[in-house]
Amino acid sequence: MSEETAARFNIHDAKTQLSRIVDRVERGEEIILSRAGHPVAKVVPLSRTVHRTARGSLRDELVLEPDWDSAQVNDEVARDFGMAT
Repeated sequence: MSEETAARFNIHDAKTQLSRIVDRVERGEEIILSRAGHPVAKVVPLSRTVHRTARGSLRDELVLEPDWDSAQVNDEVARDFGMAT
């Protein structure tokens, strides 16, 4: 959806109609917010990038090395996150 076709609300109206704006965005609409007639923000729907429907949905897509849970690997991960043992 382009900016020309997106609905526009000024900041004051957006504050008072936030629930309605969110409802419209959830249905796929994009909303432009303006201050003093100048567009300053766009509210767009979030799209899920991962559609996991059940356990095992990553089967054959995720490969774990045989040592993925070894003490050495766990120590390396801990060091990477500043939690050296």
